[in-house]
Amino acid sequence: MTNNKKRLGVNIDHIASLRQLRGGLTPDPIQAANIVENAGADGIVVHLREDRRHINDRDLKTLKQVVVTHLNLEMSINPEIVAIAAKTKPDQVTLVPEKRQELTTEGGLDTIKLKSRISKVISKLQSKGIKVSLFIEPNIHQIQTAKSINADAIEIHTGKYALSSGKKQKNELLKIKKAAQHAKKIGLSVFAGHGLNYHNVKAIADIDEIEELNIGYSIITRAVFFGLKNAIKEMINLIK
Repeated sequence: MTNNKKRLGVNIDHIASLRQLRGGLTPDPIQAANIVENAGADGIVVHLREDRRHINDRDLKTLKQVVVTHLNLEMSINPEIVAIAAKTKPDQVTLVPEKRQELTTEGGLDTIKLKSRISKVISKLQSKGIKVSLFIEPNIHQIQTAKSINADAIEIHTGKYALSSGKKQKNELLKIKKAAQHAKKIGLSVFAGHGLNYHNVKAIADIDEIEELNIGYSIITRAVFFGLKNAIKEMINLIK
């Protein structure tokens, strides 16, 4: 039986992206967060990138003050960003890989290669009362490493699933299912996200072990035509 208490975290980065196009004050991601919460979403997700291409330090500080559900900060393991997170104290951070030239996060964090650095970041953030999730590929070895360095949760990268079709997509879905089952079995909370939209989200939402879906771009683009509140409610209906 599918878990009907699946949570939806909404990434509002691209509200800030629109603002940055003109360098002004609108649209305001703080206002967007208020609409998202009132529409029934379970949390707000933002990525404070090293180049501040959309969400900036002021946004994060204000969101910490006004978000009443759950604030999830996506971030790299860059020392400057880690220090900001430790000071701001969001409810959760999700550690992700980050390249300056990428349009969006291109894959999962390599917990094996970066084990020592990630472990130190996890310890520092957890000492401030912040839960730490690792954005990783649906790979058993990556999951095992996440557990060994005391991550609270993993977020499974669903990008390959979202970009594929047919038999390949079924294979990617199977990988995600097996990864979610293993992570849950060893005591990790399991989230999923990246590339999910109104057409492909249902199969991911049907995986019992996945507790939360974090979705941004598809919701914001749909909001252009149907309004942010309606876009949120439609997604909630699909996953719940």
